Amino acid sequence: MDPTYWYLFPVAILIAATANGAGVGGATFFSPLFILGLRLEPTVAIGTALITEVFGFASGVIGHARAGTIDWRVVRMLSAVAVPAAVAGSLLAGQAPDTALKLVLGAGLIAIALVFVRHHDPDTEDAAIALGIDVVAPSIQRRLVASDDRVYEYRLCRPGEGRAFAGVGGLLVGLISTGLGEANSYALVKRCRIPTRVAVAVSVTVVAVTALAASVTHFIEFATGDETPFDQIISIITFTIPGVIIGGQLGPLVVARIPEQRLVRTLGWLFLIVAALTLAEVALG
Repeated sequence: MDPTYWYLFPVAILIAATANGAGVGGATFFSPLFILGLRLEPTVAIGTALITEVFGFASGVIGHARAGTIDWRVVRMLSAVAVPAAVAGSLLAGQAPDTALKLVLGAGLIAIALVFVRHHDPDTEDAAIALGIDVVAPSIQRRLVASDDRVYEYRLCRPGEGRAFAGVGGLLVGLISTGLGEANSYALVKRCRIPTRVAVAVSVTVVAVTALAASVTHFIEFATGDETPFDQIISIITFTIPGVIIGGQLGPLVVARIPEQRLVRTLGWLFLIVAALTLAEVALG
């Protein structure tokens, strides 16, 4: 083990707390960090980021489960599509050129950032629905009682559309390690306006299961490769895994204390910066 990676421990705590609090994949941060900061090959960086994310989101799932905010029916519905798509994406990633993966990652981060930065105006959307602009779609009425006795009643709208977003997001998780949490957030929060606390808990759980499937697939790909830097990977995850386990427990506290719009927009601008650095690295490399 190389102790020079010690700084990844506090970094991992911060990333996991932010990711679990916003319901986005921690690998969204870790993959660019490993590519740009540690100079890992994209496929290795993506696989290592997913392995790290699994532990962070598993910790986050425990925290959200204790809070009683996970809607397991929605989790099962989305995971059934996202998991096989993630496995397919992981297999495709092993065949893609490094430059192509970096370009897809940069473009994906920009798309995610634009969704997060875009202003969400519920009053305008309500007016559009009242005027008949929004087509009425099938929905599922849900009711959830959290551990602190808060009652959440909401409508799971457009379940078919939600599955489609989960499928695309799962494919992106396997391919570039990110996209599912962001796709879920868009479908659950912006489209259906499910309470943020519940939507984040669902998204974290779905991403955890999907990242596990994708990371196992990537690890199998590692095992068959001749030049995989296993010593470096072990040194990295020795510090990142304990960090994300701690950060995962802080995520539910983050989402309960920080206003949704502030958190979402801050992440959006951060993703834009990371995307610009990733694409610049491709252009200069």
